[in-house]
Amino acid sequence: MTKPISDELVISKIYTVRGLKVMLDSDLAELYQVETRTLNQAVKRNQRRFPDDFMFALTPEEWEILKSQIVTSSWGGRRKLPLVFSEQGVAMLSSVLNSETAIDVNIQIIRVFTKIRELLVNHKDILLALENLRGTVSHNTRDIRAIFKHLKRMEKDENDRQLSLQAAASKPRPTVGFRSTKAKFKS
Repeated sequence: MTKPISDELVISKIYTVRGLKVMLDSDLAELYQVETRTLNQAVKRNQRRFPDDFMFALTPEEWEILKSQIVTSSWGGRRKLPLVFSEQGVAMLSSVLNSETAIDVNIQIIRVFTKIRELLVNHKDILLALENLRGTVSHNTRDIRAIFKHLKRMEKDENDRQLSLQAAASKPRPTVGFRSTKAKFKS
């Protein structure tokens, strides 16, 4: 049995393209411990197993956007646009890659996709609430800024008032009260 890979590693290699959770051919090849070329050749020999909702090539624009999210080296690069595989495409890869490593890794990847889907279903209400909140907050951003500006002005006014009270308290004050007139007439 192959050394298990962490869920975090698999999750870090899942991207959203065209509204689908997908994995790049190069990332899958790395996890399966095969060359990207080998993986793509196996897919090409079994093209019928990979309809467009299982696997597709990225457009140049999609690849540029995805590259900006991934740390890639500035030299080298790919000659062809990468293929991406949906959850069903990853499941289908197990039928065309027959190594023990590919089978074990594939099981792990499918489990991660399943966990992600369960999380989305179980927390759908939270996601909807966050989406509604995001809409409300972005709509009220101007009002929130005005409130904070007003609060800062009030805080500054209060600080100024406190400083003026302290300054007034530290000034010598004239004596209030009765003065003896006898002191004036003494010679």
